[in-house]
Amino acid sequence: MSKFRKLLVIDDSELDRVTLQKIAEKNGYAVVTASDGPEGIEKAKSEKPDCILMDVVMPTLSGFEATRILRDDPVTKAIPVIICSTKSLKTDEMWGKRQGAVEYIVKPIKEAEVIAALKRAESR
Repeated sequence: MSKFRKLLVIDDSELDRVTLQKIAEKNGYAVVTASDGPEGIEKAKSEKPDCILMDVVMPTLSGFEATRILRDDPVTKAIPVIICSTKSLKTDEMWGKRQGAVEYIVKPIKEAEVIAALKRAESR
């Protein structure tokens, strides 16, 4: 049984949000979505998800910035963040993890990679 029950998907791409939501729901997770960083931060505080799937390239507030804000907030710092991004360089992954992400997935989104990352995050 999965210890994560509710996920928050933060992505400005509707297609990617829906794709991640469908993958998560198919695998038994409840999903809440947000279309940008500020909305995602607010939903993280109000919905208290078990894990966050975060895009990086978004208007207003990047996923790196949003991850750092969540990490530094006492209300949200314990929520693991998995970055799902088109930014595919090793330095991007290292930077994402320095901001507080526990996992880093490169788009295009593949169901097996998302589920594997969630399982690794759950076992931390």
